[in-house]
Amino acid sequence: MVKVDEDTCIGCGSCVSVAPDIFEMNDSGKAEVIKDEDTKEAKQAEDVCPVDAITV
Repeated sequence: MVKVDEDTCIGCGSCVSVAPDIFEMNDSGKAEVIKDEDTKEAKQAEDVCPVDAITV
């Protein structure tokens, strides 16, 4: 399961850069999961998130 804590997310977009098939930016400027898959890319996005808002 892939989750984004929207309260923690700062909207930097690093997760979208690393895993565009899994994340997108919503209308609030926060990351949102569009495909809940525990993949290598999802784990990379978790690693690059500067505020640890992503959990895989």
